[in-house]
Amino acid sequence: MNKKIYRKKLFLTSLLILAVPGLLLPACSEMNPDMPGIPDTTESPAEQKNDPTPIPRDLSKVADSSGDSDNIDQADKPAESDTSDDSQSQGSSDSAQLPRISVLPVENVEREQRRITVKDGIFVVDGDRPIWINGVNTPWDKWNDFGGEYNHAWWDRHFKALADNGVNASRVWINCNNDQRAVLIDEDGMVSGVSDKHWDDLDKFFELAEEHQIYIMATILSFDHFKSRQASRWRNMVMSDEAVDSFIEHYTLPFLERYKDNPFLWSIDLMNEPDWVHENPECGQLAWEDISRFFARNAAAIRENSPVLVTVGMSFPKYNVDGDGYEGNKVSDAFLQNIYANKNARLDFWSPHYYDWVGPWYGIPFTLKPTGPRSEGGWGLESGRPAILAEHSAIGSAGSTLIDDFTGLMENGWQGAMPWTSNAVDGNGGFDDVIKATRHIAQLYPQLVFPFGR
Repeated sequence: MNKKIYRKKLFLTSLLILAVPGLLLPACSEMNPDMPGIPDTTESPAEQKNDPTPIPRDLSKVADSSGDSDNIDQADKPAESDTSDDSQSQGSSDSAQLPRISVLPVENVEREQRRITVKDGIFVVDGDRPIWINGVNTPWDKWNDFGGEYNHAWWDRHFKALADNGVNASRVWINCNNDQRAVLIDEDGMVSGVSDKHWDDLDKFFELAEEHQIYIMATILSFDHFKSRQASRWRNMVMSDEAVDSFIEHYTLPFLERYKDNPFLWSIDLMNEPDWVHENPECGQLAWEDISRFFARNAAAIRENSPVLVTVGMSFPKYNVDGDGYEGNKVSDAFLQNIYANKNARLDFWSPHYYDWVGPWYGIPFTLKPTGPRSEGGWGLESGRPAILAEHSAIGSAGSTLIDDFTGLMENGWQGAMPWTSNAVDGNGGFDDVIKATRHIAQLYPQLVFPFGR
């Protein structure tokens, strides 16, 4: 079948199904058996049940809430940048002419109904409405934005442009390496406070996130801290229970107190790619017991004091999977609770990263289920909780487009995709690249991306 004709038929069919209350929305593989590269779903019900994180097949509740089949608004257009040097961070003139993605809004939605939680291994809002993370990475506008050179107008324009093009979530680095001295930390790693400007900037930022309905994965540390001008301070901090507790007292808990009631603070990513803190000499090559001390104690504090989900953005499966061929899952419940004997010392979901160099060693996630051994078609992650791919190239993986990558993740039971980046911070693509995929998914599955409309 001609792919263009097929895709048009698929899009119209999906809208028709969603328009009729009570009908089921099949998974992608059931809707496109003729499309090359998308396998036909022929496994038995028992085999389907073995996948712990499938995209739900019964979306009748979502369909009921959506309204009509013409709920994609083709009138409005995303905001264009008012600068001449950031076309890839805001959208080029070509992308700015694309019609705005809009879904007929659901009326009388309470604020807390919008919060993302976990139920039966998937992300949901309002208790049982499935949501797929149609996301991006927008790590920074200017390095160390918050407490540094935060540009409110830039974030406002960028979040509007993202939402208009089907994006519902962004991973943002709240503190890149602390060169702006947002967190007050001494030579012993003891934290005593936070700059007023850091909080002032974040207050404005989270207001924007709620205004534009962009769910934020807030990354609060990175391996970059451990090779910065303050490297010794951060290394000393994670190696001491007392110092980690000072971080929790003076940063984690005040952060939660200010923003936990905002449902668009969806999750906290405790550290970007801690693998390099363990492996790289420039980051200190710290023991995992020290690195994961920070994760265990912070995860417990977050889970005990807020409804915000918690995760860690591991660089690759080497330290995120137990079993032969791996070094062991350094963020598993067992590993964390062995360090800190607290049942809340656990992560709510997996959020690994992937770039093409990982594939030959550990497999390609776009073609594998997140859980289970590779011999059984899995990427190795532990079952029982959602998994998203929280970093991958916005220009697509080797031999594939970003649309292929998003489709593969959805087909294989991943709960979301967050390509790097929406604003072209390096050579892995930018705004015009990510919106090809986010628009595609939002147009096919509007109620999975925007369960309450927008």
